[in-house]
Amino acid sequence: MRVMAQIAMVMNLDKCIGCHTCSVTCKQAWTNRSGVEYVWFNNVETRPGQGYPRRYEDQERWRGGWELNRRGRLKLKAGGRFKKLASIFANPVLPVIKDYYEPWTYEYRNLIDAPLGDDFPVAEPRSLLTGKPMKIEWSANWDDNLGGTAEHGDLDPMVVRTRERAAEKVRFEFEQTFMFYLPRICEHCLNPSCVASCPSGAMYKRTEDGIVLVDQDRCRGWRMCVSGCPYKKVYFNHRTGKAEKCTLCYPRLEVGLPTVCSETCVGRLRYLGVVLYDADRVLEAASVAEDTDLYEAQLGVFLDPEDPEVRREAADAGIPYDWIEAARRSPVHALISKYRVALPLHPEYRTMPMVWYIPPLSPVVEALAETGFDGEDAGNLFGAIDALRIPLEYLAELFTAGDTAPVRASLEKLAAMRSHMRAVNLGGPPDGSAGGPAAAVGMTGREIEDMYRLLAVAKYDERYVIPTAAVGDARALEESALPQDCSLDYEGGPGMGADGPVGAGSGHRRLPLVTIESFHALRRRQRADTPEETSPDEKGAAS
Repeated sequence: MRVMAQIAMVMNLDKCIGCHTCSVTCKQAWTNRSGVEYVWFNNVETRPGQGYPRRYEDQERWRGGWELNRRGRLKLKAGGRFKKLASIFANPVLPVIKDYYEPWTYEYRNLIDAPLGDDFPVAEPRSLLTGKPMKIEWSANWDDNLGGTAEHGDLDPMVVRTRERAAEKVRFEFEQTFMFYLPRICEHCLNPSCVASCPSGAMYKRTEDGIVLVDQDRCRGWRMCVSGCPYKKVYFNHRTGKAEKCTLCYPRLEVGLPTVCSETCVGRLRYLGVVLYDADRVLEAASVAEDTDLYEAQLGVFLDPEDPEVRREAADAGIPYDWIEAARRSPVHALISKYRVALPLHPEYRTMPMVWYIPPLSPVVEALAETGFDGEDAGNLFGAIDALRIPLEYLAELFTAGDTAPVRASLEKLAAMRSHMRAVNLGGPPDGSAGGPAAAVGMTGREIEDMYRLLAVAKYDERYVIPTAAVGDARALEESALPQDCSLDYEGGPGMGADGPVGAGSGHRRLPLVTIESFHALRRRQRADTPEETSPDEKGAAS
């Protein structure tokens, strides 16, 4: 057993309202410069929909991720070393700008400088790439709120696969269509195909926290990583000639701050925490024969941080005590391994993603109430899961490689939680009875209530359990003012200098001390149950 630690994320899709705040704040923090106008490290897709870039899930076309060869061993779907060498100067499976979208601005000067006349001036759209007038035809959010619709629904590769397996489950009549929001960032996989695809070795996975990054100094712009990533979350900066991707806001994580997208999420649907896993079992789990077994195989890689042997092995492997304790309190570990309501995105790509999702339960209560039944009764809820507006088969194609059993189990636990908490709030018994909804899904009443607190009313420090051992290092760096070189620190770059994601400062002073003090004051304020628990001094420090 070789214990390693990974920072992971879980998103509760039942709480996503599609406001795109996470996308905008990420864009402002990381891609607000020339060369990456089309890039969205975080984007929110409406499903059904084509996604961003267009139809990125069609791996028969894009050849991303891994597959098994005839001997049952993993190989890159895009080909091995010799195939990559043959196409290194002309990658044939690279998305073009039309698959993303051509970024644009508007000729606002026309509105200001137009001469007097009988007609109204128009701010003409102009390409940010060429500066020429253009017609807007596509964007990263083009499918927003369309819910598929009859004319566009079949362009979603998952709709096609769902109809192949469950003929009439997906319908796009006006009264039967469905939609939900799917936020996406880089998955920071345990078995990243982008890292294996890079000819120059610029892509790497950090051993201390599992974050996948690009060494800008070693990157030669071959763009094989763009092809190799099945989620298409690696982008090419046409100005610098380098690959760029989501960094999971590692400068923030290193000082105990959550990612920008998590911090600004309106629905509070994101959870961050540490997961311990056995690195020796990753290859075996990613190489199971059947795609439908990949979810269970990946669960088998994760380790129990309460196990004394795991804790001892983790300490022997050099994992700090703070990280082991963070793994024990991790909301991500609880949602993935303890309650088992979170599911991975496209495990069939065999990259073993580490951003997991709690599937949406749909407006099932309202649908039941309209038929005259008690929409909160556990028996009715369990029976209605097969008739949800969001088909189980569609969710299974997204999260479990087509296997509906784990999706059904997750939704049944969410339904049981809803029914159990209704009984508790109406004066029922605080624990689950033998025939109650909790027992029906193999959980106790206490476990249901703990899961409810985590999903519904968890405070800041419960949703983001990030080891803060690096805060002491940041204080020492602030006091000594030692230069901190970083290949992302250049004029207008996304690094720690200028207006980077950790606040104003110079490239030589990584994190101003006031930022740490403000963060702790903010955390204390958000943890307080009542405003009176926050002192005036803390309020001033947090402002």
